[in-house]
Amino acid sequence: MQRISVIGNISRDHIRYADGHSGHYLGGAALHIALAAARAGAHAAPVAVIGDDLALLTREPDLACLDWSALRHATGNSAAFAMVYDTQGAVRCTSATYGVSHQLTAHALGHLARHPGDFCHLCCRRPLHVPAVLSRLATVGARFSADFFLPSAHSLLAAAASWLPAADWIFVNAAEYRLLARTVDPATLNAVIVTDGPRPARLLHHARPVAEACPPTTKAVELTGAGDTLAGTFLARRLAGATPAAALEAAVTAAAHHTTTRPRPLPAPHSP
Repeated sequence: MQRISVIGNISRDHIRYADGHSGHYLGGAALHIALAAARAGAHAAPVAVIGDDLALLTREPDLACLDWSALRHATGNSAAFAMVYDTQGAVRCTSATYGVSHQLTAHALGHLARHPGDFCHLCCRRPLHVPAVLSRLATVGARFSADFFLPSAHSLLAAAASWLPAADWIFVNAAEYRLLARTVDPATLNAVIVTDGPRPARLLHHARPVAEACPPTTKAVELTGAGDTLAGTFLARRLAGATPAAALEAAVTAAAHHTTTRPRPLPAPHSP
């Protein structure tokens, strides 16, 4: 199986929930997606830039399944995001400090030049310059997938539109799919996985539904990273040869299980 290189952020997240409680956790789509892919049997590498505040990340025992060779440690602070969930589970990003993640685009382009044979998943989030990375993927003929984050999806879908028909898979939630369909003709897209909370996830091939999977009923304690877990699991299963329907079923099950687990605490602070 090809290595999956997951290009995106690894961050410190401050999350506030509708019931009033809050906490500081380890997050970032690159981490969640790569970890889910690795747990599903793939060779997965986060392509990210972290600062001194997350320098001990690679020593976390339960992250030992990840390939850390594409992680860059830079002097400064890691990306940090503040997010708020409403009573319906919808999330909005209230503040973002990108820190050393401003180096992510250059780091990702260098990684693609060195490893053109990897399958690449692109987490389309700021501060990554999405068109630059998609253009490079197209130039080298790499296989790739992409996902988006609703607070920034409108602008980043528009920026990515020219390259999305070349993607193997695109992952969106129902609200993001509505934006996607207004930006790109869905009939031109090879495969789109559309999630909708506890409702069935759908796999569309050139806008036609080809598979559907209903998440198992669970008591959710955490929503952050569920969509990322679905994406990473689906990629791992499909690249290992599973049918689209089987991969989707495994992905929604993994995502549902993720919602029953507490968010990941921040690693211990680094002491130089």
